[in-house]
Amino acid sequence: MRDRDGGGAHNDNAAIDLDRLRDVRDGLTRLERIILWQLDVLGKERNGRMVPTAQLYGRVVEHIDVGEREFVAVLARLTGKSAPRR
Repeated sequence: MRDRDGGGAHNDNAAIDLDRLRDVRDGLTRLERIILWQLDVLGKERNGRMVPTAQLYGRVVEHIDVGEREFVAVLARLTGKSAPRR
């Protein structure tokens, strides 16, 4: 990636992870939005039955690179439930 003056310098440590940046419209990150979207889709597919966390995780990682721990933490925050302790 080139900087504004045309040079080739780029610092990977300074790169911003845009998937984790909050949207000014509603405060959701892209990860949170994908989790909620896939939760809705799976809920409809399962006729309102509970959605297994593993199935939701599988659908989410098809759209965004997220580790299991981060996924569980974000899901817990969105649902108001505490994440399991390890």
